[in-house]
Amino acid sequence: MAVPSGFLGTMVILFGIALVAGVIAPAVEAKSRAFFVFGDSLVDSGNNNYLATTARADSPPYGIDYPTGKATGRFSNGLNIPDLISEGMGGESVLPYLSPQLKGENLLNGANFASAGIGILNDTGAQFLNIIRMYRQLDYFEEYQQRVSILVGVARAKKLVNQALVLITVGGNDFVNNYYLVPYSARSRQFSLQNYVKYLIVEYRKLLMRLYDLGARRVIVTGTGPMGCVPAELALRGTSGGCSAELQRAASLYNPQLQHMIQGLNKKIGKDVFIAANTALMHNDFVNNPAAYGFTTSRIACCGQGPYNGIGLCTPLSNLCPDRNLHAFWDPFHPSEKASRIIVEQIMSGSKRYMKPMNLSTVLALDATK
Repeated sequence: MAVPSGFLGTMVILFGIALVAGVIAPAVEAKSRAFFVFGDSLVDSGNNNYLATTARADSPPYGIDYPTGKATGRFSNGLNIPDLISEGMGGESVLPYLSPQLKGENLLNGANFASAGIGILNDTGAQFLNIIRMYRQLDYFEEYQQRVSILVGVARAKKLVNQALVLITVGGNDFVNNYYLVPYSARSRQFSLQNYVKYLIVEYRKLLMRLYDLGARRVIVTGTGPMGCVPAELALRGTSGGCSAELQRAASLYNPQLQHMIQGLNKKIGKDVFIAANTALMHNDFVNNPAAYGFTTSRIACCGQGPYNGIGLCTPLSNLCPDRNLHAFWDPFHPSEKASRIIVEQIMSGSKRYMKPMNLSTVLALDATK
């Protein structure tokens, strides 16, 4: 999701000598299965650092618990969901696509194309100005493949992409930073909530099919979390001291339709390409019972100000909790590293209540036999 303005089988591929454009390229090795990430600030690892936008997390106290202790552009106190999935697969975190370090052998690990503030729709997050909207993220994915083809040849680049894992996390901003951004927003005047959700699902399906057409064959698709229960929405729209009923209604309409659409896509393709991650249920577990997961609160953000620390940006002047492990939410919209670890544990090994048709560990085991 976004910054405050309104809030996811290790294999070794050896590349031999390739003759590209008359030049002999030396053998290049991918250390583990490639990983590609698309979406919004829940999975952005720093692309927005390179853009003229207010949707950024490149200053303290962001990154306070990151291994370097420095802000990286991740909307977290430490590691985010893609980092933890990479860790679970035994690989390194993939670099942001706009990073100057993403070249040579680093390209073979994959890339993170995500950008804070974006949504399924191109008009979502317009207030953040220069962000990488979904159509552009997919354009970059196509460009990435051209770059890798130059490095290792077309056939091996295609194989790398086909065998990769893909994560896409998008949709929350289409509610928080579009439909409900302001009273009587353009989209809320254009659509009833039910019809808006249907429209989002149709548009999201187009994005997923383009991913498939670009070679993605294992794609984890996350739903929205409990949007009405994040600290920002408790502060701005909370109903009788509780979650925002309207945003919770939006999530309850959207997430089941997303799962149904994913099942339909897999049936059309004839394979389980898309894996639906029920991140709403994953979040609800610790939002509704924080003590069971070692949190003292799932309502008050660690970093912020105002009610629930849910108002404005997380800055050096904000309230900052001394122990991030006690808070389910790091800032007004984003989970703490500890909460992200709980989510990724369910992605890796959760039952079909959380992961349909299978969890990531099962995917990796199946793919390792191919």
